[in-house]
Amino acid sequence: MQNIKTQSKPLEYYLNLPYPITLYPEPDGGYVAEIKDLPGCMTQGETLEEVMANLQDAKHLWLETAYEFGDEIPNLEAKI
Repeated sequence: MQNIKTQSKPLEYYLNLPYPITLYPEPDGGYVAEIKDLPGCMTQGETLEEVMANLQDAKHLWLETAYEFGDEIPNLEAKI
């Protein structure tokens, strides 16, 4: 039997949270970006625009997957 946690808020709530972003310039060009509150949510891109678009995609996929499987999703309200 699968142990599923239920989320207390709809998926859209989590998708719209302003998780802090950490951006690292790469020595040979391009950027790496991550959302430390979402473990493993990181990406890269050649330009700032590309890395930010990629990070939004990664964030949505991370949150949708966690939500679907009932995993705990960090809530920024708990940090305030």
